[in-house]
Amino acid sequence: MADTIMLEIVTPTGVALRKEVTDVTAPSVAGEFGVMPGHLPLLAALRTGLVTYHEAGKEHRLAVAHGFVEVVGDKALLLTEKYVNKDDVDVVRVRLRLKEVDAELDHWQGDLTDPKRRTLIEEEQWLATQLELIGDPPLPLVREDTRFLVDHAEAPPVEEMVEGQTPDESLTDHKKPGSAFPEA
Repeated sequence: MADTIMLEIVTPTGVALRKEVTDVTAPSVAGEFGVMPGHLPLLAALRTGLVTYHEAGKEHRLAVAHGFVEVVGDKALLLTEKYVNKDDVDVVRVRLRLKEVDAELDHWQGDLTDPKRRTLIEEEQWLATQLELIGDPPLPLVREDTRFLVDHAEAPPVEEMVEGQTPDESLTDHKKPGSAFPEA
């Protein structure tokens, strides 16, 4: 088994990073995950956040926007819309733009599922991640991303809801002879 994995980050403009590393930690929509040599194959949706990796015993951090990550063999491939190193963050520009985006979202009067609002939320997350990368994160704001909301969602019929169902006795009666859950 190899001692390293190949970390490759690709953006729409090309390969942004290609390094042999000992481990990688990245943000997915289901939470943060880590990859080491010999990791099982993985395909996950990447969310905007910080990626940490170790190279020659030294920790490195960078920011990525949403995308996808694939781990196969000893290679971790991150496909992302944006990527930035700590040294490339323009703090003044990022803070000014974050203030503008926050103001626009705070005064939003349109539909919550409007693509323009989603774009602003994604930009806000990207700007906040860049500030977190340099060690100066803004106060946390929680804005819901409406990307997965259905336009005309409605509650399921009562018959389909768990509360409206009668339990299957064969699954709930654990005191019958031969049950895996004997009487205490």
